[in-house]
Amino acid sequence: MKVPKAGAVAAVIALAATASGCGGEAPKEPLSVGIKFDQPGIGMREPDGTFTGFDVDVATYVAKELGYKPNEIEFKEVYSNDRELLIQYNEVKFVAASYTINDKRREKVDFAGPYFVAHQDLLVRADDTTITKAEDLNTKRLCSVTGSTSAENVRKNLAPKASVLELGGYSECLVALQDNLVDAMTTDNSILAGYAARKGNEGKFKLVGLNLSNENYGIGIKKGDSALQKKINAALSKMVSDGSWEAAVKKNFGQANYKYEPAPRVTTGS
Repeated sequence: MKVPKAGAVAAVIALAATASGCGGEAPKEPLSVGIKFDQPGIGMREPDGTFTGFDVDVATYVAKELGYKPNEIEFKEVYSNDRELLIQYNEVKFVAASYTINDKRREKVDFAGPYFVAHQDLLVRADDTTITKAEDLNTKRLCSVTGSTSAENVRKNLAPKASVLELGGYSECLVALQDNLVDAMTTDNSILAGYAARKGNEGKFKLVGLNLSNENYGIGIKKGDSALQKKINAALSKMVSDGSWEAAVKKNFGQANYKYEPAPRVTTGS
């Protein structure tokens, strides 16, 4: 039998070690995080494939505290009506997507946070002077997004006679508003501010300036995962205390002259 030379044996051993992962760290599974892809200032996939927005900065900071580098994060698009499903079926580890904490959602998922307080407002065309309060919507056409709490709040509490058009995303609502197909769009003022400040939209739209609700943004996680909830809460508290939260708010909303609330106290799971 022909015996292989020492160098060949060493090469075979090295190859086997590489294939089995011996002698080095196994590649880390990417951290899947659900965000919005179409909300300027909150969660936006830019034309070059990068991601920007306050929720993106929060998610990246939390991921860092969980032991993940930015290039180890896999951002997945979520819509307002499928966030719970993606969490329940383990498509994402957590969701940071202007995700308001409420009792109905708590039946299906748990939350860390809150990490931001927004208020429902209205966005109208810059030259519109006919909408100054919620009741004015009773004779107007309003756009919101399927699965959001905003349309429900208008229907039940604010302007029950409003004509409400529900579309799949806020970008679609903005196009409808620009094209005069609706008179206003409604969601959280943070999201509306992002659209108003977006390059190309300057001077086209304005916020009415109403506080129609209190929206406490939380990070959605799988129900019962108290260990992850605790870690994320610790990360959010640290983000506030070291100044990163304030810096992220100013970076993403500063140009819209948006009057934001101070960082809320983390209360979930406590």
